[in-house]
Amino acid sequence: MSSNEPQHFFANPTRREFLKQAGAGFGTLALATLLADDATAKSPFPSEERASGRGVGERLGRGRAKRVIWLFMNGGPSHVDTWDYKPALQKYDGQELKGFDSTTGFFADSVGPLMKSPFAFAQHGKSGAWVSEIFPKLAAHVDDMAFLHSCYTETNNHSPALFQINTGMNRMGFPSVGAWVTYGLGSLNKSLPAFMVMYDTLGRGLPKGYAQNWGSGFLPGVFQGTALNNQGQPINDLERKLTEPAQRAQLDLLQKLNKQHLAHADNDPQLTARIESFELAYRMQLAAPEALEIASEPQAIRDLYGIDKKECGHFARQCLMARRLVERGVRFVQIYSGGEENEKSWDGHTNIAANHRGFGAETDQPIAALLTDLKQRGMLDDTLVIWCGEFGRLPLVQKGGTGRDHNPHAFTCWMAGGGVKGGYHHGETDEIGHKAAKDRVSINDLHATILHLMGMDHLKLTYFFNGRNYRLTDVAGDIVKAILA
Repeated sequence: MSSNEPQHFFANPTRREFLKQAGAGFGTLALATLLADDATAKSPFPSEERASGRGVGERLGRGRAKRVIWLFMNGGPSHVDTWDYKPALQKYDGQELKGFDSTTGFFADSVGPLMKSPFAFAQHGKSGAWVSEIFPKLAAHVDDMAFLHSCYTETNNHSPALFQINTGMNRMGFPSVGAWVTYGLGSLNKSLPAFMVMYDTLGRGLPKGYAQNWGSGFLPGVFQGTALNNQGQPINDLERKLTEPAQRAQLDLLQKLNKQHLAHADNDPQLTARIESFELAYRMQLAAPEALEIASEPQAIRDLYGIDKKECGHFARQCLMARRLVERGVRFVQIYSGGEENEKSWDGHTNIAANHRGFGAETDQPIAALLTDLKQRGMLDDTLVIWCGEFGRLPLVQKGGTGRDHNPHAFTCWMAGGGVKGGYHHGETDEIGHKAAKDRVSINDLHATILHLMGMDHLKLTYFFNGRNYRLTDVAGDIVKAILA
C-alpha cells in the first residue's frame, strides 16, 4: 500500500494496521480524555470510585477537599492593609527604610518612605485575628480561615507573577493549578467542565497574561479552564437548534468520522480534546443553563450575597454561581476580582486607600456569604476556598501619590474549609511587613499543600513531556503541614 493511498482501518485491516489501532489508537484515545475511565498513566494512588471521569491520580484518603474555589484578588492586594497588621508602620511612618533595594518594586525611581496603613485594624473571633476595616463581614469568618502570612514569589511584575502562582512557573506555556487538579482527579459531573473560570464583568478586562492563567499548557487540552463570558450569556451557543434525536445522530456521525481522522493523525491529544469537546458541549446544553441560573435562588440567599447591591452585585453573582457549580460537581472554580489596568484591579500604586476600599466593598459581602452558604449546606468541610493575589505590596509609599508598589518578598494567603485548621496563623513577616521572615512559604509549597488537601501527592502527579516528567511543583515544594486540620 502506498503512503498516498487512502487507508481504511475499519474494513479488512492489515496486521500492521491492527497493531497500530490496538497499541496506539484506542488506548491513547482513552488515555487523553478527561471523561474516560483512566488517563495518561498508571495511577500511583489507591483506587477510589467516582461519579465519572477518572484522572491519572486517585485520592489518598477521605476527609480532604473534593473541590476548590480560588478567589483571586488580581493586581496584588496589600497584606499590610488587609490581613497582616503591622503597628510598627505607625511608629515609623514617614521614615526612610535604610538599605532598601530600590529594584524590589516595579518602579525603582519612585521609592518613598515608610507609610502607615490608612485603615483601622481590630481583632476578631476566638482566634483574635487582626483584620482591616475594609472586610467587616469577612472578619466574622476568621475562625474558619488558616492564614499563611509568609508567602513570597520570585518576580515583581504582574504577568510572570500571575503565571507563577497559577502554574508554578514565571513564564508562559505551563499547565495551571486547575488543569493539574482536573488532570489528577478528573470530573465529578460529565455534563459540565471540570475547571471553570470567571473574570471581571465590569468591562475592566482579563488579568494580565489572559487565558494562559487557566491554560492546560502541555497537558491535553481537555484540562484547560472554561472561561465564562463577562457580558451577556455566560456560555455562547448553548441553545439547541435541532431536536435531540437529530442532534444526537449528527454527533454520532461526526464522532465516527473524527475518530477515523484521529487514527491518521497519530492520535494527537489536541485533536482528541477537540473531539471530546463536541460531546461535552452537547451535554452542557442541558446542564449549564440550569447550573448558572441564579434567578431560581431564594431571595434570602440573593440578599445574603448582595446580588442587588450596586457596589458588589457583579462579584456576588459570580460567587453564587461558583457555589452552584461546585454543588453540581465542577472540580475547580477560579474567580478573578479586578481587571487588567493598574487602578482597575487591586494594584494600588497611586492611592491605596481608595483602591482597596473600593475592591474591599466589591468582594467582602459576596465572599463572606459564600463561606456562610457553603457551611450551612454542609459543603465547607470538603470545599477548599483560597484567597490571595499574585504578590503583596511594599510598606513604603510610592512617590507621587499615596499608594504602594509591588512586593514579591511577602504576601498573605488564606484558606478555609477543605481540611485546613481554622483560626490558625502560619508564618510571619518582619516588623514592617517587608519580607517573609518566619516559616516562609514559596509558591511551590503553596501548590504542594493545595494538592495534598485535594488528596494527591505533588511528587507523584507527573506528566511526561519533552523527555522528562513534569509536575506542578517542579523540583521543589513542601506541604505546609501546620495548617492541616
